[in-house]
Amino acid sequence: MSDGGPVSGRGESPAGSGGAASTSWEDVVTRHSDRVFRLAYRLTGNRPDAEDLTQEVFVRVFRSLDGFTETETGSFEGWLHRITTNLFLDQARRKQRLRFDALSTERAEAMAASAPGPAASVGDRTFDDDVEAALAQLSPEFRVAVVLCDVEGMTYDEIADILGVKIGTVRSRIHRGRAQLRQALAHRAPSGGRTRYAGPRTGPLPAVRTAAHGAAEAARRVTTGTAEGLVGRRMAPAGPR
Repeated sequence: MSDGGPVSGRGESPAGSGGAASTSWEDVVTRHSDRVFRLAYRLTGNRPDAEDLTQEVFVRVFRSLDGFTETETGSFEGWLHRITTNLFLDQARRKQRLRFDALSTERAEAMAASAPGPAASVGDRTFDDDVEAALAQLSPEFRVAVVLCDVEGMTYDEIADILGVKIGTVRSRIHRGRAQLRQALAHRAPSGGRTRYAGPRTGPLPAVRTAAHGAAEAARRVTTGTAEGLVGRRMAPAGPR
């Protein structure tokens, strides 16, 4: 697993062994929790929300493992990306509805224009402040498309499959999201002694792993009530049933 780089190993079995007869839930969590947390952090922009999203993802994964086959669902990595991004979009839309339903139209518009986004958090960061602030201004749909393409290194086809939309929609979201980011980061152009943004900064790996595994442990407790009951669960090998 690369630290902070594009997701690799698509098409693998859930534990990445490719030919293991069975895989424990512990193996799945150990191999994939860091990766899920990184994507969750890049989407939410702060550690508490990323931990909550990671927990939700592993609860969903645990409950759906019996129905997973690579032939019908796609690769396990793609399945994890789909669950993570869809849960993020659902949460973002729900929060937006709750916020705007509670306010008058005028006040809601003023709040949307001035309220701090995820970049206001002072926790561990993946991007610097300017980029976090610019990403926070994007709609959830644009942010997901840009992060999956430009940070996770996924193709348009893969993103379209994960989001369940047409490639043209993916292209449009990425194009419009990038345009908004360029406008928001125009002051970062290499002039007047400034240097252009060179890419995301990866936070301390031990802190990332601690948060990721903590969220996965919480998912275990939510799903089974005890960690011991979940670690012993066995999965059938990926493939047609």
